[in-house]
Amino acid sequence: MNVHDRLQSRSELYLAERRRLGFSCRNEVCILRSFVSHVRTAGHRGPLTVEVMAEWARSHGGTDPHTWARRLKRLRNFTRWLRQFEPRTEVPDDTIFGSLPERQAPHIYSEQEVTDLLAAARRLGPAPGLRGAVFETLFGLIAATGLRIGEALALRNLDVDLKVGMLSIHQTKFGKSRQVPMHPSTVEALRRYRWMRDLARGPAVDEAPFFIGTRGRREGQPLGDRQAHRVFVQLRRQLGWTNRGAHHAPRIHDLRHTFVVRPCHEGESAGPTRGTEHEAAQVSRPGLAHAVPAGPVDQKLCADFDCRNPLPT
Repeated sequence: MNVHDRLQSRSELYLAERRRLGFSCRNEVCILRSFVSHVRTAGHRGPLTVEVMAEWARSHGGTDPHTWARRLKRLRNFTRWLRQFEPRTEVPDDTIFGSLPERQAPHIYSEQEVTDLLAAARRLGPAPGLRGAVFETLFGLIAATGLRIGEALALRNLDVDLKVGMLSIHQTKFGKSRQVPMHPSTVEALRRYRWMRDLARGPAVDEAPFFIGTRGRREGQPLGDRQAHRVFVQLRRQLGWTNRGAHHAPRIHDLRHTFVVRPCHEGESAGPTRGTEHEAAQVSRPGLAHAVPAGPVDQKLCADFDCRNPLPT
């Protein structure tokens, strides 16, 4: 086995061990695949050096040293692990491209901004159709519960218990699972969405995705992260918010940060707010998920159904 094949084999073994520990490794797969390809293309032989890692980081990281530093940092755990097999492997540190800046401040949404976001999402076409209801409910749920976008998109019907008002979140960051109680207004918003979705597409099985695509090849399939972000960017441009965070623009993830700090703004006790400590105390709050009054969403769909079936309770 040559040096490049051995590096490929080691990277796959590393990822397999990480997965057994409960990590998803989605980002690491791409990073290590890119790095191994670079080492092979560069024809590097011998122990991995900081120089070859820095060259890889610069070749795929634009012109920003902070981007290079972030890419290099993602190799650190792998190179430490690799030293048990290749003791002369070098481990990159912060002295190469400088230390990374502190975590950037998020955009904290005002209640009016959340209301405007949900109203704009509701108006998404074509009408009649589910598209507006899907994105209004998705963004409202994140705002009302503090879920990550990936957690919301991964929900299946059986994870959404509207009888007891509980969400079950499985194997998320650091391989953790948790349950999130919901406020009655959030439960009602989800019940309305599920009723409309089932009206349009028929009753869904327990294992089916809660949020579904409504157009093209993704119709009826799990709603994708790329779709959600593309629609959010479209709505953000339409609404013309003034960015109050340190990122380039307000993000979906900032709805989660807003959920965390809102009790502080309202004079309540925020409780634990970091990592899994915050998530253990996570409870949805009223107002955000149902910030837009019930209106004529998909009236044509609903009118034909209302006369025969009452809205479920």
